[in-house]
Amino acid sequence: MSGSAASGHHPGALARVRADRWPVLVLPVVLFLIVFYVLPLVTIGARSVTEPPGAGASNFLDFFNNATFMRVLVTTLRTAATVTALTFLIGYPYAYLMVIAPRPIAHLLMLAVLLPFWSSLLVRTYAWTVLLRDTGVINSTLKEMGVISTPLDIIRTPVAVHIGLTHVLLPFMVLPLYVVMQRIDPDYGLAARNLGASAFRSFVRVFLPLSLAGVLAGSLLVFVLTLGYFITPSLLGGPRDQLLGQLIVSEVSRQLDWGMGSAMAVILATLTLLGLAVATVMIRVPDAFGAEAAG
Repeated sequence: MSGSAASGHHPGALARVRADRWPVLVLPVVLFLIVFYVLPLVTIGARSVTEPPGAGASNFLDFFNNATFMRVLVTTLRTAATVTALTFLIGYPYAYLMVIAPRPIAHLLMLAVLLPFWSSLLVRTYAWTVLLRDTGVINSTLKEMGVISTPLDIIRTPVAVHIGLTHVLLPFMVLPLYVVMQRIDPDYGLAARNLGASAFRSFVRVFLPLSLAGVLAGSLLVFVLTLGYFITPSLLGGPRDQLLGQLIVSEVSRQLDWGMGSAMAVILATLTLLGLAVATVMIRVPDAFGAEAAG
């Protein structure tokens, strides 16, 4: 007699008991999400149409009719697109090198990608201010080498913002790329070479298309994160280079305009959700994050 029969429990009954416990286990997570994510979003959405009293859609109309606000929105979208492109140009060859390099070197490269997560974002951003300011390391070195006679204006410019954001968000591009690239069978490239394709043609026609899921996943992460970034643009950018996240903080903390600040937050959340919606159409999540084998 089996142990399950002896104890009087049928295997099917045990499975049903385990299945019935899942709602209880998930309940704390659901409550956490409702309290700390859903309720704040609902509150912000309500304030965007109720403050000041009877506002309705006036906050949204004022936003889209304000040339300054629209310039900030365009700057935010342009910065997000540019930073996404920069992280791709740097991250793709880096991830590819991690795949083809010997294991010890690949481990070191992975460590270099993960290392920023173990340090404070604020500290990393302040480090860039030390490097980029007029009396910083870069300008001092160039002056000592005789390359420049006056300091370059790097800090408080869009260039500094792009440098800082690219550095901070690069791991979010590299990691999805690496996950996808690692699952691509090297035999595909060898088969293309045996059929007469050059190394470059084999890469373009075989490897690159198979890695597009990682490209799209990484681009989505970087683009969405850039839309709402605050600390790095605030420390490295100037007043004319504000992003939408900075404008929201200004409206709420300095102008005390909760209605307009909430409307901006709703617009930013809508842009983020639109990006996620487009991404779900273009990529399959299992392909992008390693739940299934490539090919």
